[in-house]
Amino acid sequence: MLSRLKIPLHCRPRVTWLPAATALLCAASLIASVVAYASAQRLSTAALILQLIALLAVAWQLCRCRGAIHLQPEELAERMLEVQEGERQRLSRELHDDIGQSLTAAKLQLDWLRRRMPTTLLPHCDILRDTLDTTLDSVRDVSALLNPRQLNSQGLEASLRAHLLRALENSDVHWSLECQQRLGGIGEAVTMAAFRITQEAVTNVLRHARAHNLLIRLKRTPEGLRLSIKDDGIGFEPTHVTGLRGHGGMAGMQERIAALQGRLEVISQPGQGTRIEVLFPWPARREERASTAHCDD
Repeated sequence: MLSRLKIPLHCRPRVTWLPAATALLCAASLIASVVAYASAQRLSTAALILQLIALLAVAWQLCRCRGAIHLQPEELAERMLEVQEGERQRLSRELHDDIGQSLTAAKLQLDWLRRRMPTTLLPHCDILRDTLDTTLDSVRDVSALLNPRQLNSQGLEASLRAHLLRALENSDVHWSLECQQRLGGIGEAVTMAAFRITQEAVTNVLRHARAHNLLIRLKRTPEGLRLSIKDDGIGFEPTHVTGLRGHGGMAGMQERIAALQGRLEVISQPGQGTRIEVLFPWPARREERASTAHCDD
């Protein structure tokens, strides 16, 4: 785990000498007290003033330290993910609103030209229109990947099914999504994390695993929401792969889970497929509700 970070809100180089001055005052005050004690004399007025100044300097330093941000690793990961999701939403809006609208306008202009072109040029117009349709569909797919708007309206299970249908439509992977319990009441952060982790796992299956079967399970438990992703691909050595460059997807999973104080377990061996087990713990106020829902099911 990362060590605890302390990031000051304000950095002022002109006051960097204050800690050293405070330490010097405390040392001088200590020496004066020791000398007075050794000589069995009462403390002089100067020594008392020196101790008072040192005390005030220490108090002022403590007040300055209250203006620092103390970030635990999970808090830092949460901040980073918030920034990342915000940037993804911004890019999604730009793709959907700007590029998508421009492509739609180009299609309308092409239709207008097609009605006025000679018959000999119509096949070229049809090819161009097909290209615009394909490009527009790709832009919409990328926009949906960057910002899955259906998560709020359709929920996690329906959104995952829609993503799996779209992502694995032209592949040879046979997939199954098992969810025998209702997933209502799950927090937005957990929903987004589960969707993004599944999204990344599916991408890895298509790019690297060469798998034929993919099984995804979602289950409510008293401890939290469990997500299991299993494929029968070529597998890998988790201890060797996660530390290499080019495997940012696994690092992204770990960051999301760390932000929610969850657990991640990757079980894989070459030639034996891969299984990813994730636990997203319930917030304290929902533990009792989750336990009740589990017993009812």
